[in-house]
Amino acid sequence: VSTQNNARVRAMIPQLKFNTAERWKVYTEAIPNFDDTKLRANKLLDQISTVKDTSDYLWYTFRFNDKAPIVQSLLRVLSQGHVLHAFINGVLVGSGHGTLDSRSFVTECKVNLTNGMNVSLLSATVGMPASGAYLESKVAGLRSVKVQGRDFTNQAWGYQVGLQGEKLQIYTDIGSSKVQWGNFQSSVKPLTWYQTTFDAPAGKDPVVLNLGSMGKGLAWVNGQGIGRYWLSFHTENGDPSQTWYHIPRSLLKSTGNLLVLFEEETGNPLEITLDTVIYK
Repeated sequence: VSTQNNARVRAMIPQLKFNTAERWKVYTEAIPNFDDTKLRANKLLDQISTVKDTSDYLWYTFRFNDKAPIVQSLLRVLSQGHVLHAFINGVLVGSGHGTLDSRSFVTECKVNLTNGMNVSLLSATVGMPASGAYLESKVAGLRSVKVQGRDFTNQAWGYQVGLQGEKLQIYTDIGSSKVQWGNFQSSVKPLTWYQTTFDAPAGKDPVVLNLGSMGKGLAWVNGQGIGRYWLSFHTENGDPSQTWYHIPRSLLKSTGNLLVLFEEETGNPLEITLDTVIYK
């Protein structure tokens, strides 16, 4: 197709920087252990059929009670997508994710085992399939779990569907009052919720949120989701494939707009900016 290109150049104009710790409040997502769970099974459940499209997240938990544990061991998890974060006694020990060509992946983590330890594995999807052949056979989540070669796949597992922050809807004005928000600290932790407020930029130009400094997670404005972000995917130039996320002006109030982010990894919210879009 041949056509004359008279398109104007799009430019992003920063209107507001969220670059001070005082602007942000934080809440750390609770990491469940086996005793915290009510849903139980003696096998690894499929994430899609268990979550039923209510969340991107499913926690898999079990207890390790070996009388003679091997101190230095290898935790090996086989997952069919899309992302995995592994925690031992509430401490992150490793993460992994699939690719566009292959959702299935293996995550291996060196761990120090002790008696009575809790293993919590957070499986995260990036949307669900909505079309295509054999849709009913699509699966996600964990397929096998081994510790130093010992298979824990078919043993007592506890499950938690979704995040506590999701259940409490802390991304809304009402829900945000249900938890105790703390001050922003210089050390950035995974599985952290971030909250701030902002005023709408003047004018009618489109409004976008620059999340180029973040890792992977979800964003809400005034209780409305504006999308998932995942900055691990890059172009051939090494830049994130997507940086700006559109905020419809119909969602905005003139003042006091609530912005909430859930960050799975260790993104830096102090470099987020609120921009407007102009065409030259």
